[in-house]
Amino acid sequence: MLLQTFLNLHIQVAVLILAAMVLLYILSLLLKNSSIVDCFWGAGFVLIAWYVFSLTGAPHAPRDWLMVGLVTIWGLRLTAYVTWRNWGKGEDFRYTKWRNEHPDQWWWRSFFHVFILQGLIMWVVASPITGVLAAENSTSLALLDYLGIFVWVIGFLFESVGDIQLARFRANPDNKGQVLNKGVWHLTRHPNYFGDAAQWWGFYVIALSAGAWWTVISPLWMTYLLVKVSGVAMLERTLNYKPGYEAYAAKTSAFIPWFPKK
Repeated sequence: MLLQTFLNLHIQVAVLILAAMVLLYILSLLLKNSSIVDCFWGAGFVLIAWYVFSLTGAPHAPRDWLMVGLVTIWGLRLTAYVTWRNWGKGEDFRYTKWRNEHPDQWWWRSFFHVFILQGLIMWVVASPITGVLAAENSTSLALLDYLGIFVWVIGFLFESVGDIQLARFRANPDNKGQVLNKGVWHLTRHPNYFGDAAQWWGFYVIALSAGAWWTVISPLWMTYLLVKVSGVAMLERTLNYKPGYEAYAAKTSAFIPWFPKK
């Protein structure tokens, strides 16, 4: 019953994401900026959470409110930060590179290469949200829910504190050409990526408590993307040329926080 309800709701989520991505794509053509999709990423999950929340109807159990609340905090913070970071800086270099490689075709390539692809990723990653809201939840939270909250809080602290420390570091002209190795950056070279992945594992543990065990594809895929594709791996290729980064990388964990090597 849970799986059937989940599939019915998740199909409606797919339609919602497709509509949002089409609108974003049209806006990107007007602005000539495909990287607006990055600003939408966090807010997109907030939209999904409240949309499914409205479909499932009242009364809502504590686990429903917990999931929607945590997703909202995570998503709005991320969208606010990315929008602030990118404001007035034009299109991200990744999209500009692809645009320059296909100047006459980018107008249609970007629809599939950027918006449909990100929409597909968003649809898969959002599965724990749908899983929780599709379940007939109990009136009280279970041990797994509290474990999920604990994992989420750890992730939220690493991601948000990491972003704040990096922003302050870059704002100081004395740090130009230097490597940030203080605070949470002392424990991992990518606290923001680790924190993002940890929060989705927290969402999954809450979904597991609701019986939606199959949504494990969400944190697995998110972690893989953050480590091997668009996160750590991509950024490391550019940072390795930065003076002092090799020594920093030699003693600092790449992803999972740990004490630096002596």
